[in-house]
Amino acid sequence: MKKLAVLYLLALLLLAVPLAIADEGSNEGKTEKKVKAQPVDTLVTMRHEIRNSANPIVTLETEYGKMVVELYHDVAPAHADSFLARTNDGFYSGMKFHRIVKNFMIQCGNPFLVGKQSVGYYLPDERSGLPHKFGTLSMASRGHPTTAQSQFFIVLTRAQHLDKGYVVFGQVLKGFDVLHTLGQLEVKKNKAMRGEKSVPVKDVFLTKAYQSDAEGNPLK
Repeated sequence: MKKLAVLYLLALLLLAVPLAIADEGSNEGKTEKKVKAQPVDTLVTMRHEIRNSANPIVTLETEYGKMVVELYHDVAPAHADSFLARTNDGFYSGMKFHRIVKNFMIQCGNPFLVGKQSVGYYLPDERSGLPHKFGTLSMASRGHPTTAQSQFFIVLTRAQHLDKGYVVFGQVLKGFDVLHTLGQLEVKKNKAMRGEKSVPVKDVFLTKAYQSDAEGNPLK
């Protein structure tokens, strides 16, 4: 009787433990636990400190507003230079944000969605250990060195599991309200990502990207 009682108690304890299932899909498909979001009205005035005044700054325009980002040339020079070059040659202007995962990230920069040719190169490994947090600009890849090209993503929350596998090469300085809005857009299932809900129901574009000052004014 005592043995049966012990087994019954163990069964109750096992039932009380929640099951956690992680998405093991390609590149940055895993999500972190949700964190308490800041009120949207505080995001309008939120600013991130400039890391290095010598780093270039780029503005990303969307129909929902602008995001101003610092490119970390001092940390990941090849990634920053590549992003800046693609910005200046108009490569990113008109691109879709083709993947939006709520409470995780927004992704853009796939040339095949707009009929442009592949970039034809792979970027070197410049992982620095900088954290993926709200507003971090990072390059999409297969999760291991020298597989990054032109696709980038901007993080919506702390994503610690990305720190060792992806290259942080920038940070949003202002426009956190725009980033939040993009991250909350309605999405549908993506068959290519095993049913992940990440395809925007309505197309959303990076309408224009250009080099700017820290306020988002184009450089002359």
